[in-house]
Amino acid sequence: MLDNQENNEGIDFELTPRRSLIVWVYNLRQLKTLKKFGPVAYVSRKMKYVIIYMDESAIEQARGALEKLHFVKGVDYSYRPDVSMDFGERVGTSEALNQEIEKDNISELTSVNS
Repeated sequence: MLDNQENNEGIDFELTPRRSLIVWVYNLRQLKTLKKFGPVAYVSRKMKYVIIYMDESAIEQARGALEKLHFVKGVDYSYRPDVSMDFGERVGTSEALNQEIEKDNISELTSVNS
């Protein structure tokens, strides 16, 4: 077991930045064509969109190619990588609770005075 750990210490693991594209389509018959651009993470049959994950470096080129396809209505970026997912400082602290109470008190005062 120690031999495996010693052998793995020299291996560096690098994360590549990834982003998803939301591809709005007219119909889902061409789903196989969309799979060529990257792994399909989700397909909404009701709203007719497909979420495709790919490397951030290839996203501009893929978006241009996707927009040229005849069955694609539009292509949007996912904003999830841009959103800060650190909620520890904002949620569950007494400061955040005090700020919410102050906002509620101010809104009550302004509605009573009106």
